[in-house]
Amino acid sequence: MAAPATRHPCLWHGAPVLLLLLPALSAALSCANLRTRQSTFNWDSLQLLHAMAPSPPQPCDQHDAPFPFPKTLLAIQAPRQATDAILRILRHLFATLSNENTPAHWDSQAHQQLLNQLHSQIQHLQRCLPGTGTDSKSQGPRNPWLSITTYFQRIQDFLRTHNHSPCAWDNVRLEAHTCFQRIHNLTRTMAD
Repeated sequence: MAAPATRHPCLWHGAPVLLLLLPALSAALSCANLRTRQSTFNWDSLQLLHAMAPSPPQPCDQHDAPFPFPKTLLAIQAPRQATDAILRILRHLFATLSNENTPAHWDSQAHQQLLNQLHSQIQHLQRCLPGTGTDSKSQGPRNPWLSITTYFQRIQDFLRTHNHSPCAWDNVRLEAHTCFQRIHNLTRTMAD
């Protein structure tokens, strides 16, 4: 004789709600300790920059950088603005270091690893802070977003002026090192 059919509550009715909540929960968990993750990323990036070119193939004259880091960024105190500035700087660093004219003496594995980490961190910041990196209402000569764009334009101009020479790239690599040090300072302002 067959066992009587028992009615079990259907668990499938709750599944769509769970599926809707999982991405939000996942994002919340991955975005916890954002400042700690950014600090680790900064340190790892500095190590990779050094590993890319521990010494140039020929002695280079260290040009006085015609691209001083924007002072407006050093005064940022708001956590959201600091995170936005970090994201913008990382995007520009990625674009600059992705250039096809990078010098042959750079360690290609360390260079590719740095680019991968930059890309991953940019995506992480974008996921954690929707709307970050979009145009701001801040205007005028003190606009920090304009100063970031101008700063990286000067770096690109420097490379073009020096025909993307290995020495010019080493100057840019040293400037990227400075960027990560400044990002470290901005990281202390980030919300956790």
